[in-house]
Amino acid sequence: MSSHDAAPAAASDAAVTDPAAGDRRRWIALAIVMTAAFMDLVDATIVNIAIPSIERDLGASFGAIQWITAGYALAFAAGLITGGRLGDIHGRKRLFLVGTAGFTLASALCGFAANQEMLVGSRLLQGAAAAMMVPQVLSIVHVTFPAHERGKVFGLFGAIIGLGAVSGPLLGALLTQWNIAGLEWRPIFLINLPVGIAALILGRRFISESRAPKALRLDMVGVLLVTAALLMLIYPLTRGRELGWPLWGHLMMAGSVLVFGALVAYEKHKTRKDGSPLVELSLFKVKSFAAGIAVQLTFGVVMGIFFLVWTLYMQIGLGWSPLKAGLTGVPFSIAVSTAAGLSVQQLVPRFGRKVLQAGALIMGAGILLYFLLAGRYGTDIHPWQMIPALVVMGLGMGLIVAPLTDAVLSEVPREHAGSASGLINTTGQMGNALGLGLVSVVFFGTIDEERLKAFPQETGKAFTEAFQNSLGWAAVVLAGIFLVMFALPAKPRQHLEGGDAGDAGATPDAPPAKEPELVS
Repeated sequence: MSSHDAAPAAASDAAVTDPAAGDRRRWIALAIVMTAAFMDLVDATIVNIAIPSIERDLGASFGAIQWITAGYALAFAAGLITGGRLGDIHGRKRLFLVGTAGFTLASALCGFAANQEMLVGSRLLQGAAAAMMVPQVLSIVHVTFPAHERGKVFGLFGAIIGLGAVSGPLLGALLTQWNIAGLEWRPIFLINLPVGIAALILGRRFISESRAPKALRLDMVGVLLVTAALLMLIYPLTRGRELGWPLWGHLMMAGSVLVFGALVAYEKHKTRKDGSPLVELSLFKVKSFAAGIAVQLTFGVVMGIFFLVWTLYMQIGLGWSPLKAGLTGVPFSIAVSTAAGLSVQQLVPRFGRKVLQAGALIMGAGILLYFLLAGRYGTDIHPWQMIPALVVMGLGMGLIVAPLTDAVLSEVPREHAGSASGLINTTGQMGNALGLGLVSVVFFGTIDEERLKAFPQETGKAFTEAFQNSLGWAAVVLAGIFLVMFALPAKPRQHLEGGDAGDAGATPDAPPAKEPELVS
């Protein structure tokens, strides 16, 4: 037994002889992994609010701005399934600590970035590290808590997600507005350092190691193919407008379809060969799962587009401060959290799929209302005039995000629930990265930068029109999501019994039917 595992082994022995000590340790472990999950969630939302400050300080181009946000989402999406698989093979605690260390280091590099290229590279590293860290969180919860307690634990996890949605933009606004020590936007990254260091020290002591009960192999060819396909699709989308849509960009996007096809063919071969593919293709034969993946992907696109263009519209187009923009988003976040709680606990058990479809329609109505308000008031619009549209949008989003995973997993065979959950999370991140890439088309594509340089007084009007164009596209995509939702089961079945319902998210590839093996 290696020295770094000595503490977990002692912890296991203490838990056997002293239940109270074991109880304390597992709740401390829960606090550690949930703090890390909160740190990732906040970091994914905190950056948007500081984008204008970053643009001014580093002289960042529109393309670099997109990569600061899309790069993180892309690296996170590409690495999620791989991160979960590595945790199964090498130990969830070990991968959690490696991911946390990488995330903390990348946060420091972001905070001290000297130029836009360094910041983009550091964000890519940060996303890759998050992909190692985040998949282990629910896996560690799974092996640390007995089945009858997991319902309470996952309830706490849901509260953390809601808190992160509310606090991320507001925290980013406060840190940017305060301009601590003249650092402007940099504290939004540097705040991760003490949190990450504490998680490393405490996690090494209090988290027990675990691995999957069945030996697994890492599908490196699958990893390379899915990463290449994503880069070939999203890189030209992000840089295309800035470079004048060169021929190689169109060829890369067309080539990405061929690479995705090669991935499918190889995963079929890998399944026949040794039964350890990166992607479990048999899941797509389940109609509700295939439809759910389509919903998750397109919904991620809507989120990727909206949140970035919303920030640019408020801070550059309307000239609002980061704090004013951050506070404007609070009603939206509260509406999301409220609707999410109601949908899972009361609405979905009674109305099933109709709740998600109502969410798509309500969110679409909110987007159209925002479109009308932005056009009516122009650059004179006030935060309180946005509240009705934001609340309607938030209520619709909350009705979708909370119950979607259960609806998608309801008809998936029990032995594949873990793999299916990993694919859902990855697809959502892919959609987010794709949406951020499409910002160059639906938002920046309508802005004449040369004209704005000559007539800067027209910036507000140009950004308002670009924002409206983006909202129009988002509404069209939501209409498509509504139609695809008809393929979801009318009433999701609880395919996992009792407290094990949460196991579906434990890790992308660990079979939920068995308890993972504890190792020392």
